[in-house]
Amino acid sequence: MSDDEKRRWKGTKDKDVGTGERRRGLSKRVKTARGRKLSSTIWLQRQLNDPYVQRAKDEGWRSRAAYKLIELDEKFSLISPGSRIVDLGAAPGGWTQVAIKRGARHVAGIDLLDVEPIDDAVFLKMDFMDEGAPEAVLKALGGATNLVLSDMAANTTGHKTTDHLRVVALAEAAAQFAIEILSPGGAFVAKVFQGGAEGDLLKMLKSHFTHVKHVKPKSSRSGSPETYVIALGFRKDANTA
Repeated sequence: MSDDEKRRWKGTKDKDVGTGERRRGLSKRVKTARGRKLSSTIWLQRQLNDPYVQRAKDEGWRSRAAYKLIELDEKFSLISPGSRIVDLGAAPGGWTQVAIKRGARHVAGIDLLDVEPIDDAVFLKMDFMDEGAPEAVLKALGGATNLVLSDMAANTTGHKTTDHLRVVALAEAAAQFAIEILSPGGAFVAKVFQGGAEGDLLKMLKSHFTHVKHVKPKSSRSGSPETYVIALGFRKDANTA
């Protein structure tokens, strides 16, 4: 190869492959399609290049969110063999999968979306905020409740304060439900957004649980405002907040 050819070849490589991509391997890019919103293109790009998305596919989990519960369970021992668990905001079923595989006896889940069946689990297609939904979940559980999980999130508006308040409202409803149905020693996990408007929620939890703390799993996207509030050691005889 001549010197001119070598220079042209080097120039082609540098043009096609950036320095960062040469070090880490090529990232996948989504072509912009006619009619597709930019936000959708960005979401697809992020999904394609998210290692947890690919790992979930390889390991048979329904969503990358499974790794959040796995991490929380390994840290706080949330799921006990034979336990009965409520999964609020269950779709597509990743958290229920984790709960069953880690020894839960039965899971009752609820979501606005359909959830494909999972052995030892019952899914209700309902809005948890609707009247009668909490009672339907409890009936589907069919026994004492050891853990209430809430990964519920309202549709985002793009306004951080509004989105945060909506998520906190869902978490408060889930917490009140947990306080009504948990067995002594039970636990509660709920998604919230960072924003500092959780005073009433934390006050409620601290009056009924021995330990309350915030945790952001490593598997949560770094740019996401989500965090999880963990409440352990439910006290059935606690005073009402």
